[in-house]
Amino acid sequence: MTLDPQAQAMLQALSRLRPFDFATLTGEGYRAVMDRSGLFAAGDEVHAVEEREIAGPGGGLRLRIYRPGAMGGHPVTVFFHGGGFVGCTLDTHDNVCRCLCRRADSVVVSVDYRRAPEAPFPAALDDALAALRWVHAHAAELGGDPARLAVAGDSAGGNLSAVVSQLCRDSGPALRHQLLIYPATDFAAETESRRSRAEGYFLTAGLMRWFGDQYTPDPAVRADPRVSPLRASDFRGLPPATVLVAGYDPLYDEGLAYAGKLREAGVPVEVLDYPGQIHGFINMLGAIGAADEALERSAAALRKAFSA
Repeated sequence: MTLDPQAQAMLQALSRLRPFDFATLTGEGYRAVMDRSGLFAAGDEVHAVEEREIAGPGGGLRLRIYRPGAMGGHPVTVFFHGGGFVGCTLDTHDNVCRCLCRRADSVVVSVDYRRAPEAPFPAALDDALAALRWVHAHAAELGGDPARLAVAGDSAGGNLSAVVSQLCRDSGPALRHQLLIYPATDFAAETESRRSRAEGYFLTAGLMRWFGDQYTPDPAVRADPRVSPLRASDFRGLPPATVLVAGYDPLYDEGLAYAGKLREAGVPVEVLDYPGQIHGFINMLGAIGAADEALERSAAALRKAFSA
């Protein structure tokens, strides 16, 4: 593999940030550095954007709703942002949601789930499920079609998308697709890519361990499939999936492993492999050209699933 020159330039720019001291780093301290919007291209123009607050398991749960056109019958994609369950916001992933909305011709509902360490596992998952079920019940008033529902997310959001897909298989609502963008699928293992890409590629092994400590302060729960969906016992009957992976990402192996488990169980899977890219690259519109292509291909996968 050869690191993409634009990704290399981004890594050089990021290297100017002061390294995190994980012994003293707090959730607030991490967010102060990482929860920034407007760093990259703004994403596509969409017909309308609005916010709503619904009743969530831990209180008010904020949603941002993107519409591709006038009200009526669009498919719906529920999006969970990444950030290690600690960082990122609706704003940091606004560009991604805009692109998926316009290019997949889908209503996109982005979920502002609770974040660790203030709200550790299972808070984010509880919010994700509550939001998904609310969207399904209220799809028509959002201009959407409850029969054409998908989930999507990157990194921690990819984890949430995979877990809710497993949980909804038997209890509903039915999902047409799961779009998993470099998902974290196993917090209880140390893969080869976590070792070989441990430093120097934006997401580090140290940061992944710190994320795990914030989200799951009790290490005993990390093998729970609701934390590590790769450890589920049964993958049959899950929604068709698109799994996007980046070659210079510590999560590369577990993304491919999850796609493999789905395929072995007879679930249709498409893998979008970007061997020269780093974790987080799809957000970097305007700085990394592959981000635009990856979003186009991801949106095409959603369009295909919704038309099936």
